[in-house]
Amino acid sequence: MTAGAAQAVCIEPATVLRGDVSVPGDKSISHRALLIGALAEGESEIRGFGGSADTLTTASALRTLGVTVEVDGERARVAGVGLHGLRVSSAPIDCGNAGTLMRLLAGILAGQPTAAQLTGDASLSRRPLERIAEPLRQMGATVKTTDGHAPMAIEGGALQPIRYVLPVASAQVKSCVLLAGLFATSGPTEVVEPLPTRDHTERLLRSSGARVAAGAGAVRIWPAGSLGPQSLDVPGDFSSAAPFLAATVLVPGSELRVHGVGVNPTRIGFIHVLERMGARISSFNRRVVAGEPVADLEITAGELTATSIEAAEVATLIDELPLFALVATRAHGTSTVSGAEELRVKESDRIETTTEAVRAVGGKISHTRDGFSVRGMSRRLRGGRVDARGDHRIAMVGALAGLASRGGVTVEGAHWVTVSYPGFFEAIESLRTT
Repeated sequence: MTAGAAQAVCIEPATVLRGDVSVPGDKSISHRALLIGALAEGESEIRGFGGSADTLTTASALRTLGVTVEVDGERARVAGVGLHGLRVSSAPIDCGNAGTLMRLLAGILAGQPTAAQLTGDASLSRRPLERIAEPLRQMGATVKTTDGHAPMAIEGGALQPIRYVLPVASAQVKSCVLLAGLFATSGPTEVVEPLPTRDHTERLLRSSGARVAAGAGAVRIWPAGSLGPQSLDVPGDFSSAAPFLAATVLVPGSELRVHGVGVNPTRIGFIHVLERMGARISSFNRRVVAGEPVADLEITAGELTATSIEAAEVATLIDELPLFALVATRAHGTSTVSGAEELRVKESDRIETTTEAVRAVGGKISHTRDGFSVRGMSRRLRGGRVDARGDHRIAMVGALAGLASRGGVTVEGAHWVTVSYPGFFEAIESLRTT
């Protein structure tokens, strides 16, 4: 399947799910490893690379900038050109659907003594960019957006360090400013977070030799003379493992093991939520891989009780909130999400599209300005049709609803799963038992 080609997939109900699964390498880390590897001096090797439409777009964008990137399955090699070796041409750099790429690359380009333009597809062009443009302007770059969106023009140069307080918790905005801080004339550049967000950028920069300090709700970075290349093993993507955790609790009697999953504390809020709802999740074979905590996860279905998710927890499971809405249809009581306005500026308005998808299959859900409320049911979902609306996370919700339904679900736009997990449908089908 390729993004852009219309495709519908019908997912039949599952009696029970059992078995073992491994998921692709972490998409967030794979993006960052390519970008930071491009700035290093020497060749970086990335094993367990999460090859997807989004990360392959990052590889293509770097090639446009004169960086040699070779991707062979789960292995990628990046011939770093150094902090000031990127070759920016007059041609726009196409970021496709990859918001991580556009926002992080903007921070890098702000430190280059040249002008560049970033474009994206229709979905990416609806996502807000002033949140990165503003701090980059404060640092001294000239940044022009199109009514706050892409295309975006950046004219870089000598940057000044700043202390920037994030108006919303965003790992992408934080990473953009930290990467720009590598090029500042002095330091440190400091980013203050209202709530902790994923810290993959900080970990990778430290392992490349950058001076990074974190503590008391802030991260600081100092200018770098150079970065060293990496030999990196990427852990399995927790956001790709999460649908299997959700599927297990949605289909009674199921039991799954997911191997080699990254369990960075800033990413695993969904585990904590499922556990307090009544799911039984255990981790074993815990280890550290390339500075990231990794474990194998085992989950067993159980009786679920409703719960609430508030703003302080949202950043740790922002990608999994659509899955939570679906799981909540099987919980006793009413579950709620609040403080999740950020869902409205993802690949789709995920408050609206999640509500639409859950209703379409028979769930009882209502939305609010900053979240939604789901009333659990004792019976299985009815089934029906779910339109992914150009969003890979909603396509996955539709697929899991099919497994947990009485009549199956047709997922329209199923091809969008390739944005993060090209083999997703094959993986869930492999876990059916008769």
